Amino acid sequence: MEALYLENSYLKECEATVVAVTGKDIVLDKNLFYPRGGGQPNDTGKVISDSGQEFKVVMVMKKDGQIIHELETESSGLVVGANVKCILDWPRRYKLMRMHTAAHVLGSVMYKELGVLISGNQLEEDKTRFDFTMAEFDRNVFEKVVEKANQELLKDVELKIYSLPRDDAMKIEGVVKLAGALPPSITTLRIVEIPGIDIQADGGTHIKNLKEVGQISILRLDNKGKENRRIYFTLNE
Repeated sequence: MEALYLENSYLKECEATVVAVTGKDIVLDKNLFYPRGGGQPNDTGKVISDSGQEFKVVMVMKKDGQIIHELETESSGLVVGANVKCILDWPRRYKLMRMHTAAHVLGSVMYKELGVLISGNQLEEDKTRFDFTMAEFDRNVFEKVVEKANQELLKDVELKIYSLPRDDAMKIEGVVKLAGALPPSITTLRIVEIPGIDIQADGGTHIKNLKEVGQISILRLDNKGKENRRIYFTLNE
């Protein structure tokens, strides 16, 4: 099954064939919609049958080696072998792409400037949350970190996305910035590189150029006790 969302994050629609149906869940031979994972929400949108029936896609997830598309209503008009047209909720996807790339830049600056790793993250359309461990917690320090990240986001830099064998990838310092995020079963890593700024293993969707992102703005900083910290941020156009 083709993961089109990884091959071209800007693809907005595609033709696909139904390979399995269970109630509201369908499996397709081509996957336009990103399945939730790695802190990135699933895509939404719709699939349209040959007869013109529209089914809203409300959830997409990986399960037992397959990508499951949960529809809002029973897929009574869809059968195995049926051809469908998949249409992405593009405005939502694009916001998440911008947010994801911004998170890479901020995470990289946090790592370089403060030596911290992200222990948890959650992307949303309008905000992102980072959890991390840090002994000293100073808002002024974080404002300077965000300012530096925003300087990077003004640059005309094209992202590079490619694959590397796990052993080769792990030789790159900081290639895994999300603590505990790399299962040992993965032998080939998809690398997202922002030249001169960041390089890390990642399976999500991104914009092509940093200039598309916008600027990061801190929404809230939380002290969760001991050395547990949390930051919420959003993007300005």
